[in-house]
Amino acid sequence: MKILGISAYYHDSAAALLDGGEIIAAAQEERFTRKKHDSAFPANAARYCLEAGGIDYKDLDYVVFYDKPLIKFERLLESYLAGAPVGYLSFIKALPVWLREKLFARKNLRRETPGFEGPILFTEHHESHAASAFYPSPFEEAAIITIDGVGEWATTSYGIGEGREIKILKEIHFPHSLGLLYSAFTYYLGFKVNSGEYKVMGLAPYGEPKYVDLIMKEIIDLKEDGSFRLNMKYFDYVTGLKMTSAKFDRLFGEPARKPETDLNQKHMDIARSLQDVTEEVMLRMARHVRRETGKKYLCLAGGVALNCVANGRILREGIFDDLWIQPAAGDAGGALGAAYAVWHRYLEKERRLRPDGRPAQLGSKLGPEFSNDEIKSWLDKNGYPYEYMDDDKLFDHVAGLLASENVIGWHDGRLEFGPRALGGRSILGDARSPRMQKQINLKIKFRESFRPFAPSCMAEHVSEYFEIDRESPYMLLVAPVRKEIRTEMTPEQQKLFGINKLNIPRSSIPAVTHVDYSARIQTVNREDHPRYHRLIETFYKKTGCPVIVNTSFNVRGEPIVCRPEESYVCFMRTDMDYLVLGNYVLAKTKQPEFKEAMNWREQFQLD
Repeated sequence: MKILGISAYYHDSAAALLDGGEIIAAAQEERFTRKKHDSAFPANAARYCLEAGGIDYKDLDYVVFYDKPLIKFERLLESYLAGAPVGYLSFIKALPVWLREKLFARKNLRRETPGFEGPILFTEHHESHAASAFYPSPFEEAAIITIDGVGEWATTSYGIGEGREIKILKEIHFPHSLGLLYSAFTYYLGFKVNSGEYKVMGLAPYGEPKYVDLIMKEIIDLKEDGSFRLNMKYFDYVTGLKMTSAKFDRLFGEPARKPETDLNQKHMDIARSLQDVTEEVMLRMARHVRRETGKKYLCLAGGVALNCVANGRILREGIFDDLWIQPAAGDAGGALGAAYAVWHRYLEKERRLRPDGRPAQLGSKLGPEFSNDEIKSWLDKNGYPYEYMDDDKLFDHVAGLLASENVIGWHDGRLEFGPRALGGRSILGDARSPRMQKQINLKIKFRESFRPFAPSCMAEHVSEYFEIDRESPYMLLVAPVRKEIRTEMTPEQQKLFGINKLNIPRSSIPAVTHVDYSARIQTVNREDHPRYHRLIETFYKKTGCPVIVNTSFNVRGEPIVCRPEESYVCFMRTDMDYLVLGNYVLAKTKQPEFKEAMNWREQFQLD
């Protein structure tokens, strides 16, 4: 039984294929089109999934879409009618897109899946999120919380998963949304909505929680059980063209920051205050759900579940015995969840946990991979100098390069599904280097200097470096760096505030230690990532440190690379020192002059 799940038309379109209830492949459309957060129908991602399964559209049994467009359109109409005539311009702007793409999703799906003659099904948006959270998890039963911007009407839900059954118990409905609250502040702080929320989270530790009381008093009415209502006079996203209103500007004493302008201490304090409020909402919600469901485990999905700082707090508070977060927690993961919902709920197929107790997500490396033969053929065709190394030599050589503070582009195995690079398409560096964070941010990623990098740590050594007692394989938990390896600040350094805190080494692994002594951890185990684990293990044997820097293989404003062609372009456009493509090592100093063209897709024969 072959099921293709589709998410599309909003942001982060994706496709996922299940065969007999097993994940065969999953990928985001942006990785193929090179359009960040691409919302178009995921034709390329779907084609890849079918190729990975060795099938064509005609071989599918079901195609399923991750939400119900007619109910979502009903919400759109009701929202605009309730505010009419206010919102007319926003309505006129939104209507053509709905009539062209979103409203007639069944017709579009039939057109985009030539040869498929089976049923086209639709799940509810938060049902897709819940299914993506629970079914791949390692738990026989668990509580489920989903939190995002908005689906059809729901913005937040909780329920339970038991065996093959999922039951949604309560929901919070639009316009009251924790995801949209976070996005509104993201907009106000001058970052891009549905993209810059990570930046706000990374900026927060530079600030003080000066505005928490103001936000709690004026903007959000938070109850003890985690339910909430927003004061809508401060927002414009229901019927307007902006996220926040003029009243929001007056509340904080100034208009929204213009993108790319300087950040000041007030912006950092607002970011910190928002993050603290978000964590309090999620903590109250988690406590309530534990009391109501009695479940020992928690599964999380929805865009807000990517807030790894809040996730880490839920874990450290001991509310649940353990939790599992869908690595592609946003809309992309909805494609996988929708396929799972058809298998377990519609077809009533029993759920089988892995006998080793691990999740079914396969390390979330579910995208395309390229063989050494394919890589060699492409390198030879373009005449790029390289050195082939067998595994023993490769891992020893690359570990030595890292230990010498070289920055490595690492392209190995299958592409990751979700927003995090997990050792398939990563930029790597030495976590012990005090200059590594600044170097990678400014010379390679071309992004804001304040943004922290994540450590990739051998799973068996994680508790030696971080205050965490379990694996964090998807970079979705933040935990403190252990006091034993911290570097305490001098009295003079303790007086610094804001961005002045940035370049002060805080531990023996300064490149991955944030200003608040925290780290967004990825644990790497042999089972899911054997080659990446071997690289870090080799580095550990050379240096005594089982931790390296891992950031996504891309530059600011572009998706993570997918194919060798894109990896090479990114390598040559930045100050990376070496590129590793499978077992081939390319040194920057030996490459021919790179003449970047505006149409580099055509230059490298990209689709």
